[in-house]
Amino acid sequence: MDISEKRLPQDGRIIFEDETHSFDIRASVLPTLYGEKIVLRLLNKDTTDLKLESLGFTQKQYGDYVSGIYKSNGIVLISGPTGSGKTTTLYATLKVLNKEGINILTIEDPIEYTLSGINQVQLKESIGLTFSSALRTFLRQDPDIIMLGEIRDAETAQMAIRAALTGHLVLSTIHTNSAWGTIGRLIDMGIPPFLITATLNLSVAQRLVRLLCPACKHLVPFSTEDYSLLNLDFQNPEHHYVAKGCEKCYYTGYSGRKAIYEVIPIDQELHDSVKHNNLNISSILEKKEISLLSKQAWDLFTSGCTTFEEIAPILLSN
Repeated sequence: MDISEKRLPQDGRIIFEDETHSFDIRASVLPTLYGEKIVLRLLNKDTTDLKLESLGFTQKQYGDYVSGIYKSNGIVLISGPTGSGKTTTLYATLKVLNKEGINILTIEDPIEYTLSGINQVQLKESIGLTFSSALRTFLRQDPDIIMLGEIRDAETAQMAIRAALTGHLVLSTIHTNSAWGTIGRLIDMGIPPFLITATLNLSVAQRLVRLLCPACKHLVPFSTEDYSLLNLDFQNPEHHYVAKGCEKCYYTGYSGRKAIYEVIPIDQELHDSVKHNNLNISSILEKKEISLLSKQAWDLFTSGCTTFEEIAPILLSN
C-alpha cells in the first residue's frame, strides 16, 4: 500500500512467518471522517489440517457431497454470505480431488490458500482478467476440474454451464440464502431450466455459527414471548444458554465456530421439478430426509452450543 495516501481505500498484504506459523494477512484500509479504519484478515497458509471430513458435514451430507464431487462432469455450487466458509470448503474439496494426472485450474479473488499441484490464477479485473474471460481460456487448457471463485453475473454463469456441458467438473460459489435458492438465482440470471438440470450435480448452502464459551455460558429459562415474532415450527426447550463473557473467551461469551450445511443432490425427481419450474419442493426434501439450515441451527441452540441471537438470522432467512 501507499503509506502517503490517506484519501483512498487500499488493499494490501502482509506475510508473517516464524518458527511454527506462516500466515497471510490481508489488510483493507478505508478512509473515514476521523481517520482510517483498518481490517486484518488472517489466512493460515498451512493446508495440512484442511480435511473435508472434519468440516462439519453429517454422515448423510458427507456421502451426498462426495458422490457429487466425484462425478466426471457437472457443476457443484456452494452458497452462503461472505465469511461463511465457502472458500474453505472448496479448498478442502480440491485437496481430495487433487491427484496425479488430474489437471485442476482455479480463478480466484484473492488466492487464499496455495495448493501444490493446482494451477491457481489471481483475478485482475483492472486489466480484463475476469472470471468469464479466464474461463474461456481455461477451456483451451485441457482441464479436468475448474474452480471459479464466484459466479457473480450471467456471463460467468453461462460460461460455467458451457464448461460443465463439455465434460468438465466445475466448482464455484454463489450468493443465495439456501441451497435450493441457487436454482432460482440461476434462472434469474437467464439460465434455462433444462440447462440447469443437465449440469447441476449438487447444491450446498452453509453458515458458520459461533459456539458459546463452555466456561461462562449461563443457563436461563426459555421465554416464548421473546421469540414469538419468528413463528417457529420447532419444539421450544425449557431452558437455554446465553453468552456471558470471561477471561477465557476475551469477554465475548463465544469460543470457536461450527459450520452447518444444507446439501441437496440433484436427482431425477428434482430435475423434473426444475424443468417444470416448480421450485416449491419442501415436501420432496422432507421425504428425502434432507436437513435444512434452520433445523440444524435450532438443534445447536437447543443442545446448548450457541445462543438464539446467533441463529436468528439463519431462521429468518430460511
